[in-house]
Amino acid sequence: MYDLIIIGAGAAGCSAAIYAKRRELNFRIISQNVGGEVALSGQVGNWPGIIDIQGFVLANNFAEHVRSYGVTIEEGWLVDDIVPTENYHMVIAKNPSGATEKIETKAVIIATGIHPRRLSVPGEEELDHHGVTYCTVCDGPLYRNKKTVTIGAGNSALESALMMAEIAKPAYLLTKFPNMPETQGGFPKGDKILIDKVKGHSNIQIIYEAKTTEILGDKNVEAIRYQTTDGQIHDLTVDGVMVHIGMIPNSQFATHIKCTPAGEIITDTKCHTNVSGIFAAGDITNIPHKQIVVASGQGVVAALEAIQYINRWTK
Repeated sequence: MYDLIIIGAGAAGCSAAIYAKRRELNFRIISQNVGGEVALSGQVGNWPGIIDIQGFVLANNFAEHVRSYGVTIEEGWLVDDIVPTENYHMVIAKNPSGATEKIETKAVIIATGIHPRRLSVPGEEELDHHGVTYCTVCDGPLYRNKKTVTIGAGNSALESALMMAEIAKPAYLLTKFPNMPETQGGFPKGDKILIDKVKGHSNIQIIYEAKTTEILGDKNVEAIRYQTTDGQIHDLTVDGVMVHIGMIPNSQFATHIKCTPAGEIITDTKCHTNVSGIFAAGDITNIPHKQIVVASGQGVVAALEAIQYINRWTK
């Protein structure tokens, strides 16, 4: 019987692991990968104490901090379910070999984060990794001096366009919103500083009120097809498609835990879920702000609350 199982090794999971180790808990941290969405971020300029750092470097720093305590981050795990059993919990997961393990634990912290939303249009799946990407930071450099389009209207899409503006020729940005004050000029959820940079960049061409309907190409991306609000169909010749249209919570295994309709795990201000002994932290939760620093803070809160829970645990 473990004291604690931490699921996820991003900002929230690593922060929780550091506090768990400092309290000498008998715990494990398991995850499908290390870093989560932090590792896929571009330039991070809002982590206190570090003016500017690449997301994958920051994610690696988190993991190295955990490992510096002698803790092994177990990668390649896929959780199928968490079953409350009497006064403990059973984490059912597939290990990296694909074998199912049942891990008994007093408490659980879920910090599995989110993953990119797909367009769900013809050609997207077939051309994934052949011109379609959901990580501009990872794949953007492959399209130097080529034509690319970023699809989306949030901060990640704006950041993608800014990155590609220094690499591609040209960098297109496609948003479904009109260029109106009511929509912040076509980017209703974007930060004004990013919107202004995008609109002021000479190498970014913005296409407004457009919905992607198909991604075209044989072996590699050759173009995208989109429809404007007037019903007109257009083809745009590009070599790369960067999809940034939102994220989906990685909560498919949380069958015994209350979630929002979008799949976010519902927590209180202390990271408690509706199930005693199960906590959640970071982007997987229904917190309103999906930020690295917020996720890290939630990981700490979840760990401290789990410690208090474990201290009171009885057989």
